Amino acid sequence: MLYIGCHLSYSKGYEAMGNQALAIGANTFAFFTRNPRGGSAKKIDDSDVQKFINIKNEHGFGKLVAHAPYTMNLCSIDKDVRFFAKKVMSEDLVRMESTPNNYYNFHPGSHVKQGTDIGIELISQQLNEIISPNQSTIVLLETMSGKGSEIGRNFEELGEIINRVEFNDKLGVCLDTCHVWDGGYDIVNNLDGVLDEFNRVIGLDRLKAIHLNDSLNPCGSHKDRHAKIGCGYIGEKALINVINHPALKNLPFILETPNDIDGYINEIKLLRENYIE
Repeated sequence: MLYIGCHLSYSKGYEAMGNQALAIGANTFAFFTRNPRGGSAKKIDDSDVQKFINIKNEHGFGKLVAHAPYTMNLCSIDKDVRFFAKKVMSEDLVRMESTPNNYYNFHPGSHVKQGTDIGIELISQQLNEIISPNQSTIVLLETMSGKGSEIGRNFEELGEIINRVEFNDKLGVCLDTCHVWDGGYDIVNNLDGVLDEFNRVIGLDRLKAIHLNDSLNPCGSHKDRHAKIGCGYIGEKALINVINHPALKNLPFILETPNDIDGYINEIKLLRENYIE
């Protein structure tokens, strides 16, 4: 089963997102838990949630991939920024229990000249204070392109964070095709090798979701600029190979390409036409 979708707006609630997903041919989607730049979160309406769950169950949706705000930096040099990040994630994980057993994806953070080791330690400490053994939501660390002082530029950095968290059965990884390509992993010519490396360092059982994006930059550029499917250096053929890879089938694939809704409709249609059951 191909579970494919894109980012949808949470402004009108869960039911509206479910109906919009159906309208564009999607059977999963991503949404920001609050404004991507931070701020307060929209109040959850239990009736709205139940209507969405009915849609999800009736139409066989895959797992949702909620996204934390971009401003959330668990390893900031600024204590207030770290406090904000911890508060946001803690609140979001409570809110996620209204739609249990889904995913919460976040960018690990930027160490801002503190160094990678300190960044990894700060992220791990924060996660140890946030993650509960009783939560149903799996928290996903996203693979990053390595621009600036980002943590998560390679599999080893993500693996080190996971290894330092006590309840790491609640942790997984979201692999962004643009990010790993820009980070130096050649998924065009050596997808099997990249996945073998992921399995060696982290374990494929930890890979829970895919952000499916083309890239405006060559492999190893460390720039993180997404492109529409087939309009970048990764290319349509390689991304079709990603959705059809045996190790990745049945994962939720989330498009984060620079598109409007009509563009997403076309990309979802293209990918469905090239998916091998």
